[in-house]
Amino acid sequence: MRVAWAAWVQGLLGLAKAALFITLAVVIVQQVYFNPSRLASARAGVINRFEQERKTRVIALIHRQETVSVFGVPVSSNISIEDSEAVLRAIRLTPDAQPIDVILHTPGGQVLAAEQIAKALADRKGKVTVFVPHYAMSGGTIIALAADEIVMDANAVLGPVDPQVGDMPAASIVRMVEIKGPTNVSDQMLVLADVAQKARLQVAYFVSQILVREGYSQKKSVEVATIFSEGRWTHDFPILVQNAKQLGLPVSTDMPRTVYDLMDLYPQGGKGRPSVLYVPVRRGFGGSEPLPALPGLLP
Repeated sequence: MRVAWAAWVQGLLGLAKAALFITLAVVIVQQVYFNPSRLASARAGVINRFEQERKTRVIALIHRQETVSVFGVPVSSNISIEDSEAVLRAIRLTPDAQPIDVILHTPGGQVLAAEQIAKALADRKGKVTVFVPHYAMSGGTIIALAADEIVMDANAVLGPVDPQVGDMPAASIVRMVEIKGPTNVSDQMLVLADVAQKARLQVAYFVSQILVREGYSQKKSVEVATIFSEGRWTHDFPILVQNAKQLGLPVSTDMPRTVYDLMDLYPQGGKGRPSVLYVPVRRGFGGSEPLPALPGLLP
């Protein structure tokens, strides 16, 4: 009797293990293959609809923290050389006179990659419109400056493009050496300050040339490029819509609903219940007070 009972228990445990392995395999297959495929298909559908609405080539450059691993670990991303290669390929495949819409949501990334994308967009004959539904910081701002029109959500922001050397702002490195004096810092720091100063000049020159291509005067291009790149603010300083207009940028707030629909398909990675809860009903309230001038706007 005991032998039969033990055999029955062993059989039951075997079935439980098999069920657990099967369940785990189904979850893995669903997360790795089916969910990304469905999401990619939905995104492609929205992008195709947007292209049909506007008769343009749509390029989405969207960086979020997405749950992409089997165990749900959020992976953040930013502008990389792989991004620039893909965007340049899309531009090459687009007839030169056809307008291009770039949906841009990014914290920034590699300067070289952002500059490659910006130059390719600035050289276009067809109109280039950049849509910023939430933010386009750092390298994202460099790309936005290459557009003929920047469409921003009323609460979206751009950011300074001052270069960062390692994990330190280039402007702060230069200023530190100026304050302490070259004889009071190490040779390594002097070399770092030299690199930082070159980086500032290079970014300012590139941005000014992009703005000249977009029709700005040489004087205005240098002024705006200096403001964005010299490091007068912290690197995450938010440049709001009205501030961007004060700088003379071609900004509007006529954001199409389709852009928000696309952003909904790029969920932010996370665990547990959402930290923000609301009833998604549009109410008919409007109006806003004018914003103050941007601190340090004028040189």
